Amino acid sequence: MSKKTRNKILKIIEELDYQPNILASTLASKKVYSFAVLIPEPQSTEAYWNKPLHGISKALQEIQPYGVEVTIYQFKQNDPALFKKQAEQLLAHGHDGIVLAPFFSRESKAFINKLEELNIPFVFIDSNIKESPKLSYIGQNSFQSGALAAKLLNFSMPANSPALVIHFAKEMDNQNHLVQREMGFYNYFKEQSASSSRSIRTVEINNTDHQAYFKQIEEELKNSPQVGGIFVTNSQVYKVAEYLESKGMPDIRLIGYDLIPANADFVRKDLIDFLICQRPEEQGYQAVSTLFQHLVLKKEVASENYTSIDILTKENLDFYQEFKTSNYGPN
Repeated sequence: MSKKTRNKILKIIEELDYQPNILASTLASKKVYSFAVLIPEPQSTEAYWNKPLHGISKALQEIQPYGVEVTIYQFKQNDPALFKKQAEQLLAHGHDGIVLAPFFSRESKAFINKLEELNIPFVFIDSNIKESPKLSYIGQNSFQSGALAAKLLNFSMPANSPALVIHFAKEMDNQNHLVQREMGFYNYFKEQSASSSRSIRTVEINNTDHQAYFKQIEEELKNSPQVGGIFVTNSQVYKVAEYLESKGMPDIRLIGYDLIPANADFVRKDLIDFLICQRPEEQGYQAVSTLFQHLVLKKEVASENYTSIDILTKENLDFYQEFKTSNYGPN
């Protein structure tokens, strides 16, 4: 074992406050722990879903000396049938623990039922299904992040101007985290009804062709020419920013999710006013670490570990440190 690897192991032992003899016996047993990860396939090299993969890779580097293996299974974000197929392949390989982004609610619940039957522990990232028998959830409170988006728009939009909620997604009702964000957004204005009379409309855009979504955005803004703010429920907020830039419409307030390069560019141009960030790299890292703590170290883990809901603007964008495992909650 190299000195560098030994130092990493000693650091893990120190951070976990765990007895070295337990870790030593794990090493001596030569048992292989097989973890599986089922998450969406990144749509490009700069897309959001690369970040959880980076975190997973970091965690694996630290725990691999204990005989941990991680297999990645991926599906397209518009293809629930592929999710189901990948889930079936995962089950066929008999993994010891699972990291899962329950992207499609119906398919995820069916998969979870099988995991429960087989007594395989699983950790959610990105989205939570509260009633499920998960080992842990690591990610944002989606409902509260939607409420935060509403509050930011309410402060920055002209009084009583309409707001628009845009989902770039197919089968919207099957995507739990987006539904929760929208519910949080609407609930904020419901609670403010005595002091605000904003009208809010929700639009689903499921055509990824550039001209097609430009046309749909244009039609929506023609139907509601007084719109003062737009909330995009995922990382594709840059698509709306592209449209607003092309039409010379910088006065519409715009908020969305995730620090990807395309979004960062439009924040710097003042076309995206706020980004809500959810530390995806940290989610991936902590999900694998949680399985390790539970299966290898036999430790109890918290059933819900919320990551921070971070707000980025032009002023703090370049100073944001997205991955801070030391800021994560108790081990």
